[in-house]
Parts: sequence; C-alpha cells; structure tokens
Amino acid sequence: MAEYLLFATERYALPILAPLAQALHASGQTVSAWFEGNARGLEAQVAPFVRKVDLKQAVALRPRAVFSAANWVPPFVSGAKVQLFHGFNVEKRADARGHFRVRGLFDLYCTQGPATTAPFRELAEREGHFAVAQTGWPKLDPLFRDDGGANAVLRAPAGERPVILFGSTFTERLSAAPLLIEQIAADIARGERYWLLTLHPKCPAALFDRYRALAGPNAAFVEPEQVMAAQRAADVLVSDTSSIVSEFIVQHKPVVTFRNRAPKPHMLDFDAADALPAMLARALDPEPALITEIVRYAESIHPDRDGYSSERVIAATEDFLAGELGALRPKPFGARLRALQIRRELGYWGRGAR
Repeated sequence: MAEYLLFATERYALPILAPLAQALHASGQTVSAWFEGNARGLEAQVAPFVRKVDLKQAVALRPRAVFSAANWVPPFVSGAKVQLFHGFNVEKRADARGHFRVRGLFDLYCTQGPATTAPFRELAEREGHFAVAQTGWPKLDPLFRDDGGANAVLRAPAGERPVILFGSTFTERLSAAPLLIEQIAADIARGERYWLLTLHPKCPAALFDRYRALAGPNAAFVEPEQVMAAQRAADVLVSDTSSIVSEFIVQHKPVVTFRNRAPKPHMLDFDAADALPAMLARALDPEPALITEIVRYAESIHPDRDGYSSERVIAATEDFLAGELGALRPKPFGARLRALQIRRELGYWGRGAR
C-alpha cells in the first residue's frame, strides 16, 4: 500500500479532495491529510478513513504524491506535487496573476478541460519543470455519480416548484450577495420558487447571518460541504463572477449572473437588481440558442461527464511517477526562494524529505 497526502488551506478545498480520497481508498491506498489555515481540523469531513497528520508527520510520512487544492504546496515534503486547482478560470484576475500563474512548486497540473489544458501545455513546453494531464476535476465527480440521494433531500421541500440555487464569490467588488439580498428575499416571500442559498466560506460572517435568516418553507441555507448536492438539485443558478458558474454549467443548466466581470454568451447577465424575476423566468424557459452556448462552453471547460475524474488524476500521477509524461528540468531559482518563504511562514526549518 502506498501513502498519499492531501493538502489544503481553505474550507472550500474539502469537496475537491473528498472524491479523490474516496477513489484512493477504494483502490487500497493509505490516505493522510495535512490541513493548514482555515482548513485545519476539518480532515474528518473529507472522509472518516483519512488520517490526520501535522507538518512534521507529513514530512516523515514520505508520501508517494501530495495532492493540493491550494495555490501552493510545501516543497520539502517528498512525493510528486500535484495541483488540482480550487476553481475554474473565471477571469477574476489577469492570467499572470490568476489561474495560469506558475510558481515552480508543482510537478504535475491535472487540468479540467481543453480551455485550461492548452494554456498550461504551452507553459509546460516553455518552462519545462512541470507536466500537464487533462483529467477533469475531482470536485465535479458527485455531479455525475450517485451522491446517495443528498440532492433529492435538498429538493424535496420544493415540491413541484422550480429550485433556484444562489451562490456568490467572496471578492467584495464582484459579489452579488449584498446587492441582491432584498430581491432574493422578496422572491422567497412570494413562494413561487424554492431557493437554496449558499456563500463562499470566505464571505463575512454578517452576510452569512443575513442569508441564513432567509431559511424557511421557501428556502434553505446550504453549507459549503453540501454545495455539490445543491447543484444537482437546482434547476437554475444565480451568481456573479464566482467559479460556481462554471461548476454548475457543466450540467448543461442555465445560469443567471449579476454584473459578471467577463459575461459570456452562455450566461444570462444583468445589471439592475430589480430585473431578477424576469431573468429567472428566462432561465426557466431557456431559448435554444442559449442551450447551444451552454453546451459549447461546458465542453470547453469540462467535457468529462462520467464522474471518474478522481480516478484519472490517480492514473496521471502514476504515469508521471513512472516517467511516462517526460523528464522535467530543474525548478527555477524563484521556486527556491518561495520554498524558503513557505518554511518561514510555517515556522519549519527541519530537514525535508529526500
């Protein structure tokens, strides 16, 4: 049995790592988790069989691979460093600062679909110190596989009513949550539709309180760990410039976006908050042209709809370790400086694994 390590720094990493942990366990591997920052102490929420380790134990573990759902990974832990991504590229930032930023910390990037794979392969060819494999995203596996009926439980109170999911980014200048709450509350009060409400874990606590207060016979608040089931349960998503837009749309369902930073033809984007009811009506009766755009975009970002992205991540990692993805150049000098910064931030100056 091989040892594999999961690494996370934020709560939103849990639904990304959980399907991968289950796939590793099903194949007979040993799975440990080292969680830092806002993810600390949440290992049991990934899976009951995942063993909690701290920094020193992670180094001593000498894992075969480290799977990261963060922007970084400690380079002094042994094993292949595998980047899983914490979201889709939704153009919140320029490429050099956002989705396609390469810091020299990872050996393998497991990309979600052609829209991400092509740019990373260009970067890999230029930089030479990492490999790329298109695997799909483990977080989306539950969208296309049996989730044990969790989606049905969330949908049951709706009865015959359509189900609307609201999810918002935490980025203040892009967030619809504080701007749409009155319109959402009014729609909930009318009761014609059933709402599932969720927020990014980094949103302010006061905003969480306001949205939780809307729960009742016409709405439910959904915790971050239930978001994938909520996406399966909903007919339409209302959002902004959050990566949940891309997550939801791979199901070929309509999305309404409020002031999206880079609106696309697959979105129903609007600027005036009081237009929300009209936009919902359009989304619940989508035009054929909109459906065509939704499918086209979904195929570009995540064409795999079989629910086996986790298994492909594991297979790609093993191919990398076997040398089948090619030899890598040494990491750039900047990566060594970043490694020192990580040691300083973690307060760890012990010997790394060799």
